[in-house]
Amino acid sequence: MKPIITVVSAAVGLLLSSVTHAEEITMFDYEEATSAYQDAYLNAQFDLQSGNQDQTSYSTDVSANYDQVFSSPDRNTRVNFIGDTSMSRGSSDGDSTKKNYQALASLTNDMYFNPTQNNAFWYSKAEIGAQTDMKDPFTKLTVGLGYGRVVNATPMAKTIRVIEELQERGLLKGSVSRATYQNVAQIIAKEPEYRSRYGSADYAEYWVEAIGKALGTNLGPRGAIKSYDVLVNERISTRKYGWLVRAGVGAVLTNYDGSDTKPALEVGAEYHYPINNQLQFSNEAILTAILDDNGFNASNAMSLTYELRDNIDWENTWLLNYSESDGSEDLMTNSLKSTFRYYVSNVISLTLTAGLSKTDDNIDYIPNVTDRNDDIDKTLQMGLTYRLK
Repeated sequence: MKPIITVVSAAVGLLLSSVTHAEEITMFDYEEATSAYQDAYLNAQFDLQSGNQDQTSYSTDVSANYDQVFSSPDRNTRVNFIGDTSMSRGSSDGDSTKKNYQALASLTNDMYFNPTQNNAFWYSKAEIGAQTDMKDPFTKLTVGLGYGRVVNATPMAKTIRVIEELQERGLLKGSVSRATYQNVAQIIAKEPEYRSRYGSADYAEYWVEAIGKALGTNLGPRGAIKSYDVLVNERISTRKYGWLVRAGVGAVLTNYDGSDTKPALEVGAEYHYPINNQLQFSNEAILTAILDDNGFNASNAMSLTYELRDNIDWENTWLLNYSESDGSEDLMTNSLKSTFRYYVSNVISLTLTAGLSKTDDNIDYIPNVTDRNDDIDKTLQMGLTYRLK
């Protein structure tokens, strides 16, 4: 009996060991290589109401988001664009159609002094913006210093997903070492290289074949098809970890109000933490002071995204904007949104969004003179998102 108990205990120990080892694999196990990623979305929401009101009322909102990052040990380059346009008409007789738009694009280049020893870097940044009723576009240049590093761990997220799918279908036997996870993630990160070398029509067969070799097995037809399905047809949200801070000086060359060049200071910070393999937390903050105006603008964007299923994400965001200037009242806007996103395909998703927003402008409401900002705005919208990249 004792030998049998010993054998059973050893088998259970090995099983628990392998399970524990598998659970230890996280985004933090990814060692950054030269990689690139793109996130590009086009969102649309529309609301129409009629009956029991003077005229048909409606509101429509179309927004675009683009984020592309090139990462290497000695440099990170980020191209970012956010644009939004809206059109609405009230329910009262005589209410006119209101149209608004705003857009901001930026190019940031972080150059690390000595990436093998520390994470100190210098950076340059260029921004251009446009909005409704502007006199001139907004343009700004900044240079400064920073410390820290944010790592794109999406290749590891994809690796974990591929290996899970293969193991569940019995196409990959035994436990997988941390080194193997890292090797596969490195190959997944090189997708642009494979696409460039073999062409968009043929690269996938070479790419998936290399992934199989890194796993130390022949994937076979089923394994290759499933790996391709996870990597290409499923939507895996961008995952990051790390932090950085930066501070710089620059100049606002032109501004929306038509003012001339003014010196500016900028302080910013980022923090990203994958709480587990399904839950991602991110926070980005920036403060810009325009010296001649004796004022400043500050914003903080916080998000928490949970992957409920392979095709359902729950996204929660909090956006805080605050501005202070001698020439106008202080303005603070808080916006909370919670979105359930259902991916119909890799490029199209349906969204259901509940939102709360509050604007404090220190201006009393006067009918037909000032806007009503005293109450909390509540919204519930259905939308459609098209993923461009």
